[in-house]
Amino acid sequence: MNSTNNSSWWRRSGTFWAGASLIVSTFCAWSAPFLAEPAFADAEHNKIANAILNLQESSQRWIEIDLAKQRLVAWEGDKSVYAIVISTGKDGTPTPTGTFAVQTKHRVARMQGDDYDVPDVPFTMYYYGGYAIHGAYWHNKFGTPVSHGCTNVAVNHAEWLFNWADVGTPIIVHK
Repeated sequence: MNSTNNSSWWRRSGTFWAGASLIVSTFCAWSAPFLAEPAFADAEHNKIANAILNLQESSQRWIEIDLAKQRLVAWEGDKSVYAIVISTGKDGTPTPTGTFAVQTKHRVARMQGDDYDVPDVPFTMYYYGGYAIHGAYWHNKFGTPVSHGCTNVAVNHAEWLFNWADVGTPIIVHK
């Protein structure tokens, strides 16, 4: 290959790459708004991940609720001390994700909504508005989302959690 042919090849290939670059940059500019849509989800995910990392680096007691696995784990720093199967919110009444803390504790509470009225709900720990971790004596479908958004726990497990956690105990809820 002589130098004339070689430089001609570079010019041609340079034109190709310039054109390809233009196509790629145009596609990226066009698709950027669509790629940016999950930013809120990513920010929430990062906040939850950072909270978990910070709690694991401490010796603090905290509660993890995993909606995808329908599991609750009580932690002391990075050591799990209690793990149970739970029942969280159905699709129409989901359990909110985020970082919370136990706000109030009630040995017995009455829970009411548009389509339910349950007296004597045992070992209730509210952590976000009307959302709570509590005992559920009215079903045995743990491992399946069936609640109106609360975290349902078998009564004996709810009692253990109630006695272990204090007001202010962090609660991390994630998918």
